Amino acid sequence: MTYQRIRQPKLSDVIEQELERLILEGSLSAGQKLPPERELAKQFDVSRPSVREAIQRLEAKKLLTRRQGGGTFVSEGLWQSFSDPLLDMLSDHPETQLDLLESRHALEGISSYFAALRGNEADFKRIEDCHTAIREAQQQGDLASEAAAVTQYLVAVTEAAHNLVLLHIIRSLSPLLEQNVLQNFELLYRRQDAVEKVSKHRASIVSAILSREPEKAREAAQLHLAYIEETLLDLNREESRRKRSLRRIQQRKDSSD
Repeated sequence: MTYQRIRQPKLSDVIEQELERLILEGSLSAGQKLPPERELAKQFDVSRPSVREAIQRLEAKKLLTRRQGGGTFVSEGLWQSFSDPLLDMLSDHPETQLDLLESRHALEGISSYFAALRGNEADFKRIEDCHTAIREAQQQGDLASEAAAVTQYLVAVTEAAHNLVLLHIIRSLSPLLEQNVLQNFELLYRRQDAVEKVSKHRASIVSAILSREPEKAREAAQLHLAYIEETLLDLNREESRRKRSLRRIQQRKDSSD
């Protein structure tokens, strides 16, 4: 029997794979600056040339970018799968907002489920911090900040799910999600009872995740989004009736003139 020779992996290959793993799981986020080469070499307990070679290959893959005199950074556009023109087009069409809500049913339901199942204490702390940020923005009456905080909460829940494909999808959708949440708030805030109910629903999701109750977390997430969808449809119908009434009033006024 002939045995194949086992080749030891190059140190630069191991470093490259480790940095890729950190980027993929979100430990190194888009735009984040890497430590200097000498510090990375110390952390990995390898030579600087091995680190430099790994970084050069990740630059060639467009995962890292080097700025002259400024250091090495994770590429800014790493998670951006949607172009600005496409985001503008989607946000300008009302029907796509409801389409996004339907998509969120699946994404947030499964993310909440796995967050409750797989999340660790660090994940739960981040979810709690994001939930606190939402409440603080709400108290200040800052809709834009509240929408941004909700989006960060959704990312935190997906990170806790420890599913890299789900995380990539949510991060790629983040600009569209934030816009969707803001547009929803602009309508929902016409009804204070609706805002309070949405807040209670979200608190129920967080509670189920932190209590490690996967099925309850998924059901709470889907109930939350179903309520938002139903309320928005109702508000849109109210707005249509209001505009119809205004048109009739204007017509009568024009006729009498």
